[in-house]
Amino acid sequence: MDKKYRIINPPNEHRMEGELRVCDPEKTDHTKDIESWRIFKIMAEFVEGFEVLRKYSLAATFFGSARTKPDDQIYKDAVELSAKLAKSGFAIVSGGASGVMEAVSKGAFEAGGQSVGLNIQLPMEQQINPYLTKGMTFNYFFTRKVMLSFASEVYIFFPGGYGTLDECLEILTLVQTRKIKRVPIILYNKDFWGPFIDLFEKHLLEKYQTIGKDDLKLFQVVDSVDEAYDVILESVNC
Repeated sequence: MDKKYRIINPPNEHRMEGELRVCDPEKTDHTKDIESWRIFKIMAEFVEGFEVLRKYSLAATFFGSARTKPDDQIYKDAVELSAKLAKSGFAIVSGGASGVMEAVSKGAFEAGGQSVGLNIQLPMEQQINPYLTKGMTFNYFFTRKVMLSFASEVYIFFPGGYGTLDECLEILTLVQTRKIKRVPIILYNKDFWGPFIDLFEKHLLEKYQTIGKDDLKLFQVVDSVDEAYDVILESVNC
């Protein structure tokens, strides 16, 4: 096998400027970790996931932090909004764990609605919350993300961390590139999302022109349960 080379700069005490360093393919080859049989497990997750979701003709998917506590206002708002949507006929879909996910599951469950949890296996076990009427646990993040991306008629993002931001940008990208149909994307809590909107407007749009003006219309920012509820019912063909 041919050696691979790359130029290392800046130099250090052991290497002259511009000197080539030899990379050993035996040490860098990741293909040994690829096991072809895993495709069957991946296929099984897709099949089971779509079988779960096809049972719900009208659904709202919530995203948000697993760290949000029951005494936080965000948690209480998530309970209230999901309850109102459940009473209006929406199945409530979430990651099925704690925090905001637990809050929306609780709201739907206590309102007598459907609460669906699409959980993920993690090294430190992520517990399924007790308010689910239907749950599924995924081994792979990407299969779970596909399920969440095709699950609903509206996507609602509460404050969250890296995972929530990742999922938000993925949904925005899928809608922007027309890989999924145009669906309402609701960002809840202006105080949390304000700095991100400034980044989109001033940095991505105005300074670097990496997005277009119409891309800022792919989402709506709301600041109360009633506002979110009204926007959702106006945006979704119920």
